[in-house]
Amino acid sequence: MYATAVCPYCVRAEQLLKRKGVTEIEKVRIDMEPARSEEMITRTGRRTVPQIFIGETHIGGCDDLYDLDRRGGLDLLLASA
Repeated sequence: MYATAVCPYCVRAEQLLKRKGVTEIEKVRIDMEPARSEEMITRTGRRTVPQIFIGETHIGGCDDLYDLDRRGGLDLLLASA
């Protein structure tokens, strides 16, 4: 997950993942490593955080993660990761 320290959406996304049983979340802090911001933009085409990946699958941002969960896809994706 590409994130920053002060992003409330990053916190919400992390909370949902933890409720789903995810114990390890690799966070790339683009506020601490600004060069990684360009990496994020190249990989996702987006400039906002969080940008969430499950395995190699790009989920998108916090709203995308919650939408995936509402549709029942998050549990399936986590089970296959």
